[in-house]
Amino acid sequence: MACSFPDARARRRGGLDRLRRASALAASALVAACGPGEEPPGRSAAAQPAAPEPALAAAGAVEPLDGGADVEAAPAASREALRPGRGDKLASIAMRTFVYAAPERGALKLGYLRAGALVERAAAPSGDAGCAGGWYAIHPRGFVCVGKGASLDLDHEIVAATPAGPRRGEPYPYRYVVSRKPPPHLYVHLPSEAEQRRVEGRSRAQGTPAWSRRDETLLGEPEPLTPFFASRRDLPKPLGAAEKVRFPAHRGRARADSAFGLISTFAWTGRRFGLTTELDLIPIDRTSAVAPTAMRGVEVKGEGTPAFVMHHGVRTLKPDASGELRPDGWAAHRSGWVLTGKTAAAGAYVETDAGVWIPASALRVARLGRDFWGHAARGRKWIDISIELQTLVAYEGERPVFATLVSTGRGELGDPATTSATVQGTFFIREKHVTATMDGDELSESSVDLRDVPYVQYFHNSYALHGVYWHDAFGKVRSSGCVNLAPADAAWLFAWTDPPVPEGWHAAFNDKGGTLVYIHA
Repeated sequence: MACSFPDARARRRGGLDRLRRASALAASALVAACGPGEEPPGRSAAAQPAAPEPALAAAGAVEPLDGGADVEAAPAASREALRPGRGDKLASIAMRTFVYAAPERGALKLGYLRAGALVERAAAPSGDAGCAGGWYAIHPRGFVCVGKGASLDLDHEIVAATPAGPRRGEPYPYRYVVSRKPPPHLYVHLPSEAEQRRVEGRSRAQGTPAWSRRDETLLGEPEPLTPFFASRRDLPKPLGAAEKVRFPAHRGRARADSAFGLISTFAWTGRRFGLTTELDLIPIDRTSAVAPTAMRGVEVKGEGTPAFVMHHGVRTLKPDASGELRPDGWAAHRSGWVLTGKTAAAGAYVETDAGVWIPASALRVARLGRDFWGHAARGRKWIDISIELQTLVAYEGERPVFATLVSTGRGELGDPATTSATVQGTFFIREKHVTATMDGDELSESSVDLRDVPYVQYFHNSYALHGVYWHDAFGKVRSSGCVNLAPADAAWLFAWTDPPVPEGWHAAFNDKGGTLVYIHA
């Protein structure tokens, strides 16, 4: 089953001449599927437009606007009111509050905010064309329309119902759970015991089964009730969140084989409830908490070649006073090492930059990539992915700086048009989402609803690099076409690649100038 994301939306260019000249400005659609697409794969780097000026690239391939197109022409007294930086803020009240390059609907989309996010804004609007509430410049760039998707009221019910945002930079930006059978109900408020009996035929969990104790450990302590939840007010629905049915206490059941990212969890009536990113409350005892993977890539601090231990029970060795290699410790399965190039015992053992030696037969050694595009000569970032080795190596110029194991498409080296193979070729990261919802993939044979997939980076049609929380098979083919990463590795890459996602934003778009991705056999 192919994994899929929300349908693509059309984009239009527009705005002022100054914005049109910024060649790096681009926005992209919210994409459709981790599978074959329409654009021919393998766009040549030679066809990539010229890189933006360094100042623009450092700012995310777009010049910070900080106000309106007419800021400089405005009287000095009002000029500062059109720029962020005076302490005023704006709240997102939609699942996607789009940020535009200019204060008009036809302008480029630079990215979006998620419901509950607060960002710095200008004190005064930069116009109201097509936006009755006015267009406000936000930090660090772009404009947001105040109305259905955004509010100046920082006490808005969507903000009050969203106690926290994603934990960017952490491997798991939310706490993740997978539904059991039958799936949990979606409550509209913290339900009374009578409501739980009426809806579920029960009021609380009976005893503390082993799986519940495990989940308590994985989820950590519940948060204290905020005033909003203590009041048991009905949860609002952000614009763009699904709400197909509505009963007095709940919105029906979640779809079968659902997985959720939880903003918070609360102890209530002897049970524990989790708040989803679409502002539903689910009983935790109807789910299983996701156990984090131990998989981590390796940063390359100096010279050397990254490699990974692919067997269990591998001993490390150190030379004794006489130079004889002696057992020293253990190398964990899938642990990453950096090889110095020195060997011993006719190549049977290889030296690592940690000062220990490892049997060569236990290692999968990355093949260092070739610079076909002149990126290395210019010191630019690029990513090399080998389908045969299931490895990813990130470079700054000619130097590898990070490497990890991945899971590419089950179709291996097949035709991505007819199989679940990962597309091969040269691409550029065009949009990045802190999290995104995916339909389908490998959670189970009938998996259909994977919420808040972490650190999604699209590089070609619906193909993306992204973290996964539903499998731990890194180093083997597994996906429906995307490049699966361990969450910690996905977080590292997300922070390293271009375009950058500004603090407080949930996504950034840029069709031009993003980090190069080279995928090959």
